Formats: sequence, structure tokens, C-alpha cells
Amino acid sequence: MNEKVNRREFVKAGAAAVAAAGITGCATAGAGAGKLAILGGAPIVAKPEAAEFVGLFKWPIVNEAMRKANDRVLCSGNMSGTDIADEFEKKFAAWNGTKYASSAPNGTASLIAAFYAIGLGPGDELICPSITYWASCLGAIHLGATVVFADVEPDTLTLDPKSFEAHITPRTKAVVPVHLYGQPCDMDPIMAIARKHGIKVVEDVSHAQGGLYKGRKLGTIGDCGAMSLMSGKSFAIGEGGMLVTDDKELYRRVVRWGQYERIVRNFSPDEIAATKNLPFGGVKNRLNQCSAAIGIEQLKKYDAEREEIEKAMLYYFKGIEDVKGIKRVYPKWERSNKAGWYASCSIYSPEAFGGLTNTTFARALNAEVGCSKFGARCNFPLHTSSIFDSADIFANSRPPASRFLPPGVSPKTLTGRLPVAEAVNDRVIVDPWFKHFDRPKIDRFIEAVHKVAANAAALRDWELKQKKA
Repeated sequence: MNEKVNRREFVKAGAAAVAAAGITGCATAGAGAGKLAILGGAPIVAKPEAAEFVGLFKWPIVNEAMRKANDRVLCSGNMSGTDIADEFEKKFAAWNGTKYASSAPNGTASLIAAFYAIGLGPGDELICPSITYWASCLGAIHLGATVVFADVEPDTLTLDPKSFEAHITPRTKAVVPVHLYGQPCDMDPIMAIARKHGIKVVEDVSHAQGGLYKGRKLGTIGDCGAMSLMSGKSFAIGEGGMLVTDDKELYRRVVRWGQYERIVRNFSPDEIAATKNLPFGGVKNRLNQCSAAIGIEQLKKYDAEREEIEKAMLYYFKGIEDVKGIKRVYPKWERSNKAGWYASCSIYSPEAFGGLTNTTFARALNAEVGCSKFGARCNFPLHTSSIFDSADIFANSRPPASRFLPPGVSPKTLTGRLPVAEAVNDRVIVDPWFKHFDRPKIDRFIEAVHKVAANAAALRDWELKQKKA
């Protein structure tokens, strides 16, 4: 596809999103003036003032309804039941637009249940982007499968469809498109490739609950979606996970894997006569009902909170859009969004700042605002860990990652080199994650970016001196 056309579409989509949020007049006047704080100058936000910015980032937002819901469960002693979790699942499925939802103690458990449910097993291969959290794929190894990693797109950090297709073998059973840091994967080509090769699709929605891709809810496009709902995520219930699907048989397999109390509700006596109601996974994936009760309350307010975050983040990026060398990651398609902006990263170009590293750039930004809200690292490339290749996890001289592969075939060879993933941590800036649309406070962060960018040459000189010291 023509690169200029891509750029035009990206800018057009971004402008439309900003206009839809009613964002105008971002303050940048005077930005860039003065000596950098990291070099001994005065910071934009003085230390005594920095405490006033804590509320801008506090998460989750806990209201009285959440407290009361939690207390009711505690006082009743019903933490380990299923009635409240059942209610949460029904309401979550309706909100997400799927027929079925199955909760779990965490997102990792939901993903492993999803892998079992789609039939992943010994000798199969699961394709996963290398830049993601380990839970997106590591559980596949314990089902006897091998994880094969694909590269990510340099401008979105999500699964590259071309790399996905290039890594398909006759043993490929499934793919995990990870909607990383809130950014939806480009699902149309991914789905076309998957259907062409008969590959199952498990969407990892842990970073993007409620997100949209071309008008479709994330988690409803593939065969199923699985996600974390832990306290740091956009949709936070304390600790928990959720799987969503429209496939009844897939849902039944999820139940059979680890929802032992629900087996008798979903299987006939004849189906479980021999095995009884024992979970095939040997695990208990029951969600704590305190978390379920909190989740029910979160459903009532999450969309409004997500919209507030969207407005704040788009305002911030409008304010720094003229800073060359920092490019926001945001969907280029219509009727798409970046739900929750969890752990959002921008693409950083060292070349635009005279070779200045992202690490030093982020340090300088944090010095200006008096808090560590900028960063310079995302997830490390998972394919560089030996656990997915040669690690002898069970100390029996049979690495589980390759146990069921044909002789002479190694996971490392199947993955090969992934140039974008291997270089990505030198080319990202972790964005400040604003939870509230507070113009005056966000303006200070905008000013910080302009100031550091304007003083990049002096900062680069300082960085070089530090390396020589």
C-alpha cells in the first residue's frame, strides 16, 4: 500500500477523532523556553506542586457503589459462590455484544482456557506477536503446543499480517492478535489469512476492553476474545479475566476445562457419566465474587471513564502534534478507537533529535513534570527468551517448547529474526496516561514535551558526556 496514502489516512482519522472530542486551543505558547531541569534548570512543575497532579493518574476510580458491592459480598461470606459471577458474565456478554462470557481468576487463565477451547494441543503451533506480555501465549506450551513468533508493525506495534502469514506452517493451529496498548490490530487482513489457512483466532483484548475496529467490538471478530481485568487495566475489577465468544461449543469447552461447578449445567448426564464433573484442565477457574460484584458496577461507568480518557489523551496529542520525532499510535480506520489507552506508547525517532536516546528523552521529561509518567520501554521481544525454545522447564532433558515438533525442527528456527520487534525498545516513548480531562494540568505535560524537544541538542551533548564519564 502507498506510504503517502497511509499517512494521509492516519492524519485524517486523527483530525476527525480530535474534532469529535471537541478539542481545540491546546496551549503551547512559550513552550521550549529555558534550561532543562535535568541540566540544572527550573522544572515546569515544581516538586511541591507535583502532588497536585496525582489525581490526574489515579486508577481505578472507586465509587461508593463499588465499595458497597464489595462489602455485601464480604459480609455475606459469599466470596466463593458463582451467582454474582453468573450475573457479571451475562451483563458483560451483553455489553460486549457476544452470546457467551466466562469469567476467570485472571486473564492468563482466560487465555489458557481459550487455547484449550479452540483445540490447541500437542504438536500444534500458535503464532503470536513477539511484543506483548507473556500471558498472551506462554500457556500454550503447557498444552503441548509450540509458540512461533511473528513481527509487529513499526507504526502500531501490533501483529504484522504479512509476518503472520510468513510464519504459517502445516502445523499452525491458531493465532493471537494482541490489541496492544489499546491499539486494535488490523483484523480484516488477519482474519482473511486465518480463514484462508483454516487457523483459529483468539483475540487478546487485555489492553483494549470496549475498543472498536471499524465499528466492531474487539473480542467479537475472531473465534473468541480473552482478556485480563486486573486492577491496572482499563476495565479494572481487582483481579480477574474474561472470555467472550458466540460459539456455543467453544464456550462448553471453556467450562469443561476449568469451571467444574458449571459442568453439570452445560453437559448432559451421559456426556459426563465416565469422567464425572471433573475439570479437564485440573484447574479451578472460578472468579472471586468480590471482583465480580465490582465488575458489575464498573460496567455502569466504564464507557464514560473511557471517553474521558480518550478526550484527555487526544487533547495531549493535539498539543504535541507539531513535534517532529514523536508520532502517536492511533487507529487510522473510521469507527475505530483506542479504548482506555492502557500503557500507551508513541513512536520515537532518535534521528529527529540528533541521535538522542529515548531513555534520556524520557528522563528529561520526567524531570520537567516532577513525576515518572513518561517511559522508554515497552514489552521485551518474547522470542528472545529461552522458555519458548530450549529451556528445560521440568528438568527432564525434554524442553516442552519443542517436545512435539518433528525431529530437526526448533522453535527458534521457526520464528527466525524479527527486525522490528528486536529494535522497538529504542524507538518508543511511554505516554502519560491521563485519566481526567484537566486542560491546565495536561498543558504542563505538553509544555514539557516542547521544552525537551527544543533543547534536544544540549541534552544529546549531556548524554554523550555521561556515557564517557
